[in-house]
Amino acid sequence: MKAVLSIAGSDSSGGAGIQADIKTIEAYGLFAETAITALTAQNTTGVFGVVDIEPDFVAAQIDAVFEDIRPAAVKIGMVSSAAIIEAIAARLEYHHARNIVVDPVMVSTSGSRLIGDDARGALVERLLPLADVVTPNMPEAAVLCGFPVESEDDMERAAHYLAAPNKGVVLVKGGHREDAADDVLVAPSGIAVWLRARRIATLNTHGTGCTLSSAIACGLAEGCDISTSVRRAKDFVTGALESGLDLGRGNGPLDHKWQRGAPSV
Repeated sequence: MKAVLSIAGSDSSGGAGIQADIKTIEAYGLFAETAITALTAQNTTGVFGVVDIEPDFVAAQIDAVFEDIRPAAVKIGMVSSAAIIEAIAARLEYHHARNIVVDPVMVSTSGSRLIGDDARGALVERLLPLADVVTPNMPEAAVLCGFPVESEDDMERAAHYLAAPNKGVVLVKGGHREDAADDVLVAPSGIAVWLRARRIATLNTHGTGCTLSSAIACGLAEGCDISTSVRRAKDFVTGALESGLDLGRGNGPLDHKWQRGAPSV
């Protein structure tokens, strides 16, 4: 059984972060491992507190994983400080980690900011160059690129901007558009591929980005190429949204068990 390591923050409500990653990896039939970067007090209505884990302890978690059950892929989610980013990058380089997917989580679905001012530069300089795939949504792409990302042309421009210097594949997600749920995949070669999908009418989208990025990591761990991994991941998220799980008073979570039948509530 292949293992996938999630390096991310913990979501106390279970819908996003480490918890969403574990559920996704298990749904793929793989073995989930974790290195927790932060603890959050949150639910479907918002984030009420964040406590960062000491960078040395984040590094210790990564070392413990690689020295025993080596992961076939790594997904990186919420990293809220430059010091934690440096610790992660240093340990992944040391262990020669492969199949790295970076989801540059900056703002939660409810609109709460999850990353410090010092972390953006470190994210661009240290983590993105290590990534095989980077998965920003439109607001995250705008922050990373420094220009507005609102249209399809903007999305493609942002993907090219991020892919060229980092030598990885960039997937700019279009879920924030009201009229579509189309994403664009751009490789350093400059080839752009649009992934078209119908929009699911639901407000329950908490953890969508976490789920997609960990699903991509699962595909890579299984030996699929990036294009196949992304397409399978997008199908998995679409099914989880379409299943119709309805929990909480805000933006509820996805149904990660949708392939087993109807939601369990």
